[in-house]
Amino acid sequence: MNVLAAVRRRLPMRLVVMLGVAAAVIATFAIGRALDLDAVRDAVAAAAGDPAGVAVALAAFAAAFVVRAVAWQLVLPRLSFGHSLAAIHLALGGNHVLPFRLGEPLRVLSVTRRADIALDAATASTITLRSADLLAMITLGAIAAPAAFFELVGPVTIVVVAGFAGVATLGWRWLRSIATRAVDVDLPGLRALGLSAGAWLLEAVLVHRTAVWAGLDVSWWDAVLVTTVAVAAQIIAIAPGGLGTYEAAAVAAWVVLGHDADLALVAALAAHALKTAYSIAAGGLAVVRPAPSLIGRLRLAPRADGAPSPPNHTEDSAPVLLFMPAFNEEAAVASCVRRAPSTVAGLPVEVVVVDDGSTDATAACAAAAGAEVVRLGENRGLGAAVRRGFALGVERGASAVVFCDADGEYPPEELEALVEPILAGRADYVVGSRFLGDILHMRPHRRCGNVVLTRILSVIARRRITDGQSGYRALSPTAVADAEIIHDFNYAQVLTLDLLAKGYRYEEVPISYHFRTTGESFVKLGRYLRSVVPAVYRELNTA
Repeated sequence: MNVLAAVRRRLPMRLVVMLGVAAAVIATFAIGRALDLDAVRDAVAAAAGDPAGVAVALAAFAAAFVVRAVAWQLVLPRLSFGHSLAAIHLALGGNHVLPFRLGEPLRVLSVTRRADIALDAATASTITLRSADLLAMITLGAIAAPAAFFELVGPVTIVVVAGFAGVATLGWRWLRSIATRAVDVDLPGLRALGLSAGAWLLEAVLVHRTAVWAGLDVSWWDAVLVTTVAVAAQIIAIAPGGLGTYEAAAVAAWVVLGHDADLALVAALAAHALKTAYSIAAGGLAVVRPAPSLIGRLRLAPRADGAPSPPNHTEDSAPVLLFMPAFNEEAAVASCVRRAPSTVAGLPVEVVVVDDGSTDATAACAAAAGAEVVRLGENRGLGAAVRRGFALGVERGASAVVFCDADGEYPPEELEALVEPILAGRADYVVGSRFLGDILHMRPHRRCGNVVLTRILSVIARRRITDGQSGYRALSPTAVADAEIIHDFNYAQVLTLDLLAKGYRYEEVPISYHFRTTGESFVKLGRYLRSVVPAVYRELNTA
């Protein structure tokens, strides 16, 4: 049932994307058949010989979005120019790679996530300004060439204008209700509406230049008309970027103005190509600039190496706590418990087995071997078991808290090597590295996976790490009290990132390792990545 529900949730979006791709393929085929290649070559040559004109066209197109960003700032004074422009560029870029103008929500998403703008204010201002923007566009088209505009659009104009006016009115009323209770929201005035109209006039510069390169003898007001008609046709764009829709409407407008259809198609295609190139480039840049990035942090923030951590406050005789998370490890847990030393560096060692809901004799075997057993009751996951062990270490005021797997892969007898850097005051977080020590046996695919994941973790953490998935680790009292593991499935990467981000001193020591000979590992690559990758992302982007 859950699988069927998931399919039903995903199917509509897949259908939308498939329809968009199909429409783009059909439009590309139709345009290709109708295109005069000689005219295309002439237009390309004309553009290549007019670099200043290309620069002016792109600058004017870019300026149109600068103007719109300023208009949005007038409504949301707390919104910086950089975040306003980035959000508009994201929507623009999204519309050129997604069908049905699905890029529009990126505008709201960007400012709510990156600029601390309330969702209602971002949404209401976007609806109001976009509706007013499109009304200004239609008005300009009617002013530029009334007869041609109404011949092209016809009675549909009334319906479209009424629709935009209705949406604009609803948006304005919603925005007004927000403005009455929020000091950082203003209603759009004539200045904002004037900027919207000015943006369309700037866009017409690019349309005019591409028409000239195509060999059309046109006026700037002709270009204004074509701009408004072509964009109006894109309002419901089935294909990404309105491919096909834009060209058909632009050609129809140029033909009504008395121009050759073959040259008009070249002009329309050239204008759309330049707009698409700008939109994708600007939209891509807007994902990461200005900070913070829309996709969030992908690496730890840079910090000075070896940042000081708080002093450790424990009694000289406080024990070292060694706990072993265990789930169905009846064949190996007793041996692991017996191999643990009773003292390290003159301090007593307390051995605890955290039974994570085992359904076999794990708890009984551990107790018979001399360990204290703490039961979680049900299987919650390795991350949950480690959190419970940390809590025990804090409660008991341990000199150091160490944990290793209870499957026999890690050597409890090497405990002193793990705690020595902590007891000596050199480190707060120590990881036993299999790759610095002796690996008696590790399956090739697991060795490869460990190396790859460790390299990735090193890049993310901005420091050299040799074993990112080791199951043998030690923490100082202050580190264990401050450590956070944000998911139940595992702990390895998120614990390291958490403690490094908080400035705790990290050290690795060599350990010996032998692949388990009993039981079965819970690590399956697909499930592991599905659980760990989102958790690492959340860890990096937790305030």
